[in-house]
Amino acid sequence: MKFLEILRMALGSLGVNKLRSMLTMLGITIGVFSVIGVMTAVTALRSSIESGLSFLGTNMFQFAKFPATGGGNDNTRRRFELRRDITLEQGIRYQRLMEEISSVVCLKVFDRTGPYAAYNNRKTRPGLTFTGSNEHFVTANQYTIATGRNLTAADVELARPLVIIGQDLVTKLFPSENPLGKQIKVKERPYTVVGTFAAKGNSFGGGSDSIAMIPITRFLSDFGSERVTVNIATQAHSQTVYNETIDKGITAMRIVRGLGPEQENDFELYSNDSLISIFAKVADMVAVGSFVISGIALLAAGVGIMNIMLVSVTERTKEIGIRKSIGARKQNILLQFLIESVAISLLGGVAGIILGVLGGNGLAIMLNASVVFPWNWAAIGLIVCSAIGIGFGFYPAWKAAGLDPIEALRFE
Repeated sequence: MKFLEILRMALGSLGVNKLRSMLTMLGITIGVFSVIGVMTAVTALRSSIESGLSFLGTNMFQFAKFPATGGGNDNTRRRFELRRDITLEQGIRYQRLMEEISSVVCLKVFDRTGPYAAYNNRKTRPGLTFTGSNEHFVTANQYTIATGRNLTAADVELARPLVIIGQDLVTKLFPSENPLGKQIKVKERPYTVVGTFAAKGNSFGGGSDSIAMIPITRFLSDFGSERVTVNIATQAHSQTVYNETIDKGITAMRIVRGLGPEQENDFELYSNDSLISIFAKVADMVAVGSFVISGIALLAAGVGIMNIMLVSVTERTKEIGIRKSIGARKQNILLQFLIESVAISLLGGVAGIILGVLGGNGLAIMLNASVVFPWNWAAIGLIVCSAIGIGFGFYPAWKAAGLDPIEALRFE
């Protein structure tokens, strides 16, 4: 028999029992969907890691009271909360110690309450990123000045009430006028706009353009320094001296913190690479979890395929006998039932891939990541589905091919 004729007969047999075939495919679909969906989302998010997680500039590292992940569970976070805050005085002393080693040392503090900004009768939504920093904030956090000017060392030293705002504030507070020289209010405090940041875009569900930055000295003067800790970002001159600069930065930080030789660091160090590494570990854990879930689902689906094919062999015993009596060979019967098994598995796999790609990219779009199609994982999914169809369909196919034609014709 020609292969195309066998294929037509196999697919026709699946169409006879549509509901049963669809229910059998469902297990395969769920298993493939769980893997493809997760890996599509992870692949899409990886394309946004540099902009979403790499918030520090080139060759930058940062010291902070808390780790980049926030401290983990309540017990672990409590240990970090008991640390001394990093004060502005310590930051300034660190900056002096690093003068000959780094020309960019950014001191910054943040308001965690998510305030809003106001101008005349216009207001932004709450959730503004409100920060106090120095003239190195632009370099350390990968911003650029669109209009106006950056803060200067004199602005910081004299604690001038000046502010640089992001494009979200420009759009909402100054839709039809130049913001430079205008006075806005944040937390009921007035600040004069001297510059605007260029649009940076959104990533991972958060906005980088909803920001207002004032001199760090003004921030602490207006809102106090109690329970406020300073983050210190430092830039190495090049990648070649990056590790050396980190070592010197740790030494300087230990000096300003007054730590003895035997005392552990009471501050955290992280960089873009460490943040990306954390994301990679989380992504790997999610992938392993999805593989376990999908493996169980695919195993159950494979058993379902075997069960349905055995039922199909029993129901079509007489058909098999007729085909053998008119010349069908054992390999023809074997091939037909294997094609049916593989077809069920592949159709379920294709449905799972489509749903997984749609679901994974849907999540990526929500987090402002680019849309992707994971060709490698899709190909692996189809190969696995084919293997399941062959592996779990072989015994029913072999049983069908081994039927005695005389006994099969007598079957009722």
